Amino acid sequence: MADRIWTAEDVAEHFVEAFRTLRKLPPVKVQGYFGTWPDIVRTRREIAFMEPEPMRIRPSTAAITRLEQTFDWMLWIEADERRLVWARAARVPWKLISGELGCDRTTAWRRWQIALTKIAARLNAA
Repeated sequence: MADRIWTAEDVAEHFVEAFRTLRKLPPVKVQGYFGTWPDIVRTRREIAFMEPEPMRIRPSTAAITRLEQTFDWMLWIEADERRLVWARAARVPWKLISGELGCDRTTAWRRWQIALTKIAARLNAA
């Protein structure tokens, strides 16, 4: 990362990728609970009439590493800015974000740009 010049747009794309990677991770389940029932043996006809299970694509190790780096970047900005940056990475509409912040859309966008610029400046300084 030292040979790269970071911009606010690069940081925003990195956060969007981190959000998508986080969504691909398997859900957290409580450990210790399991069933001792035997597996159900189904016929071919039963299998043919079953609803297909959604295919889950697992993230790569490089994507998880970039996700962890993004979490480290979140410590460089204030809590309100974190919520704002993460909401935009999750593609929350500006109208909802500005309603949460109690300001208009332009002010919310400006705060988002300032937060991304803070992160980019810190990355470029390193």
